[in-house]
Amino acid sequence: MARKTDLRILGLGLVGLWASACGAPGAGSDQADQVELTTAALVTSNALSMNALSMNALSMNALSMNALSMNALVSSKLSDPLAREFFKYVVSCALDDDTTLTMSIDGTSYSFPGSLGLATEWGKTGGKCDAQCQRWVSACVLARVDFLGVAKPISLRGTNPALRTTWSELWDFPGREATYFGNLWAEGAPKYACLSPGKKQIPRVCGDSLDNCPMEVVGSCALDCSSQGWTGGFGDCSTTGRARKPEIFHESVTVFLPRSEM
Repeated sequence: MARKTDLRILGLGLVGLWASACGAPGAGSDQADQVELTTAALVTSNALSMNALSMNALSMNALSMNALSMNALVSSKLSDPLAREFFKYVVSCALDDDTTLTMSIDGTSYSFPGSLGLATEWGKTGGKCDAQCQRWVSACVLARVDFLGVAKPISLRGTNPALRTTWSELWDFPGREATYFGNLWAEGAPKYACLSPGKKQIPRVCGDSLDNCPMEVVGSCALDCSSQGWTGGFGDCSTTGRARKPEIFHESVTVFLPRSEM
């Protein structure tokens, strides 16, 4: 059953943002009629939500500053395909797989399904996304960038309860790639990655050179992060490549690749 709701996003007002996408106040039907949050049981594999498996296909262009800027989303009214692509992954990372956001943009209806549920509070009536929430969603979005824009299964691991895993996932996805962290809504939209110990490249995200990465690669996670979970994911990673110096991101997501790509 669909229900209309008033939401808030990052303290800026999600309805206000969506209303800009749908038209100015007073134009056409009421703003509340333009945005619906649909809650229903979706037919989906447990591997997608419970096991924190995700399909990564966020293009590097969609991770550009223009696509990340809230002002850009408002001014472009989400009619820009890159802005919608970015927004799709934000919703997918933040909300769980029984929630789909449906909105009208320039007369066309778009649906943005939730999936991983790292920040479900963001999708509740009056819900907000604080700094911790922003960092979790940012790490998830960054982890899903693909240099070629090709969707492929990856395993996302971290201390967020939504990223709980299973033994079968640990077996099927043993190839630790890199750890991602940052805050796409903070000033300067800081974006970071650290390399799995022994790795020198991140081909899935950066292509054949780290110079192509859309985020700053700070070095080896073994030196950059001060904790490691039982699933192999790193946490408490720094912005400089030296653990605990100076800014620490507890909210980090480590990507593991399938056995076939090792």
